[in-house]
Amino acid sequence: MSLQKMRRWVGSGLLGLAAIWTTTVDPLPAVAQATLTRKAKTKVMPPYPELAKQMNITGTVKLMVVVAPNGSLKDAKVVGGNPILVNAAMDALKKWKFEPANGESSGTVEFKFQGQN
Repeated sequence: MSLQKMRRWVGSGLLGLAAIWTTTVDPLPAVAQATLTRKAKTKVMPPYPELAKQMNITGTVKLMVVVAPNGSLKDAKVVGGNPILVNAAMDALKKWKFEPANGESSGTVEFKFQGQN
């Protein structure tokens, strides 16, 4: 199969996947969508997915996170972003460690994926 045919085939399949994905995301309260202010002690940056490279997909993945008092990630939900990039962002975020605090913290974290030469 040629690369052009594969792109059309994958692209048409992803449009359907994107439609399903966007309809299953739970709406988040507006208050919880502020940028996370809790400082991360350890950050792992996501690798650029190979399929995204091949298809020249770039963009930002926005995740709503809840951080437990001990600094571990308690919960993360997708707020926006291309489904091909979301898994890489979620996998990286799960490895983050935050500073301890008296209570839970919530807010958004963004990962920007840009094309590589």
